[in-house]
Amino acid sequence: MIVLKAARELDYMRDAGRIVAETLREMEKAVAPGVTTADLDQKAEDYIRAKGAKPAFKGYQGFPATICASINEQVVHGIPGLRQLQTGDIISIDVGASVNDYHGDAAITLPVGEIDEELQRLLDVTRRSLEIGIEQAKVGNRLFDISHAIQTYVEGNGFSVVRQFVGHGIGKKMHEEPQVPNFGPAGRGPRLQAGMTLAIEPMVNAGTWEVETKEDQWTVVTKDRKPSAHFEHTIALTDDGPEVLTRLYGR
Repeated sequence: MIVLKAARELDYMRDAGRIVAETLREMEKAVAPGVTTADLDQKAEDYIRAKGAKPAFKGYQGFPATICASINEQVVHGIPGLRQLQTGDIISIDVGASVNDYHGDAAITLPVGEIDEELQRLLDVTRRSLEIGIEQAKVGNRLFDISHAIQTYVEGNGFSVVRQFVGHGIGKKMHEEPQVPNFGPAGRGPRLQAGMTLAIEPMVNAGTWEVETKEDQWTVVTKDRKPSAHFEHTIALTDDGPEVLTRLYGR
C-alpha cells in the first residue's frame, strides 16, 4: 500500500531531509586522499546526532554503520572501515536520518582528488539522470515515467542502469511501497499522487548492469568490476510539482 503523507508528516520529512543534505555537505568537505571511510562514518554520525536526529541506517536490518561508503566498482552498501581513499578514486556516500520517526535518504558520488575524464562523465551522467527522473515525478504521471526517463538518458550516454536494486517509497519506514526502478517502459505503474514520497536513486555502471554481492553480504559490486556511480534524493509530490526534501535549497 502506498502511504500518502499529511502536512505534518511532510514537515518531519523536510527536517530529516535537511539534516541528510547537510550531512552530505560535510562529507563533501571531508573526502580527500588518505581519509578512511571509517573517519567519514564517524563524522556523519556525530553530525546527525548533534542535530537531534537518528542515523537511519545504523542497525537497519543489521547494517553496522551510519553511511554506506562504496568505492569505485562498489555500487551500494559498502561498509565503512580502515580503507584509505586514494587520488583518482570515486566514492558513493549514501546516508539516511530520521526525525520523529520520519526519514530522509540521499546519496552522492564524489571524486577523490583529480579523476579521469570518463569517470567524471559517469558522475555527470548519473547526477543528471536523477534530475531527469525527478522532472517526471509529476502528479498524474505514471511511476514508470520516472524509470523510463532515467534509463533512456543513461543508456543514451553509453552507460547501464542496475536492475537488482531500485528506489523506493519512504516515510515512517525507510522502505515503503512503491519500488522505483531505474528502467522500464513509460506509462506503466501506479498513477502519481500528491502526498507520495519517493527516494529516487539511479545506480549507473560504466560497464554491464549486472552486479553481485560480496562475502560480507552487504557490499554490492559490478560484475565486471568497472566503476559505478549513485545519486539519490528524497522527494515529495505536490500539486505544484516535485519538492526535493534532501536538497538544501528546495526545488
